Amino acid sequence: MRDADDWQTDSRRIRRVHVHGDAAIDEHAWPATVPAIRAFLDGVRRNGGWEFTAGVTFLVGENGSGKSTLLEGIAEAAGLPAEGGSTNGGRATWRTESPLGEWLRIEHGLQSSRWGFFLRAETMHGYYSYLEDIGGPDPAFHRMSHGESFNELLAEKLDPEQFVTGLALLDEPEAGLSFQSLLSWVTALDRMRSRGTQVLCATHSPVLTSLPGATILELGDWGIRETSWEELELVQHHRRYLEAPERYLRHLLAE
Repeated sequence: MRDADDWQTDSRRIRRVHVHGDAAIDEHAWPATVPAIRAFLDGVRRNGGWEFTAGVTFLVGENGSGKSTLLEGIAEAAGLPAEGGSTNGGRATWRTESPLGEWLRIEHGLQSSRWGFFLRAETMHGYYSYLEDIGGPDPAFHRMSHGESFNELLAEKLDPEQFVTGLALLDEPEAGLSFQSLLSWVTALDRMRSRGTQVLCATHSPVLTSLPGATILELGDWGIRETSWEELELVQHHRRYLEAPERYLRHLLAE
């Protein structure tokens, strides 16, 4: 009864992620062969779903670790455009998504908002074209630099003055952002969290992941593990490099 009561008052857009009972999962083919995706699917089956906390959750890992694949699958299962966009729409050009989104089912809290936005760095050009084609008051994103357009997306779609709440899925939003812009994003993520927006963010940024109180999931050959900012391999590598670049460069550059 306790769980039922929690569900009725829960405002999380993604309370738990489940696997459809009839999902045609090929365990020997991508993406199920990626260690983190396999661990996620195993965790869902073992625990009756994978629970995501309220607030901000970061997915961190090397290129190819599965963080963007996982985020993309969750976005598709949540009804968001796989190439990026909002609950209200986006653009589909060329199907490159994994079947993960078709395997997953989202359980949401009864009090959750239906609004959501998926920022997928590699395909936002198509979303900008979609906005221009439908017309409306949106800024001319195509006329901005990469970083400027992402900052404007933050202001207009993710952190507007009217305080939209719901779900924000962010796939490497740090692409093209300066250090000062990253600090602005940290501040915005904190505002979004404080008003009830649930955020899942795949990132390589030690700046974004420094947000106090965020949940950090590290993906790698071991699967998925929850960790702290100080223990992240990403943070440790950046620290060592900035302290003494020559220790890395002498192994990388020809003499």
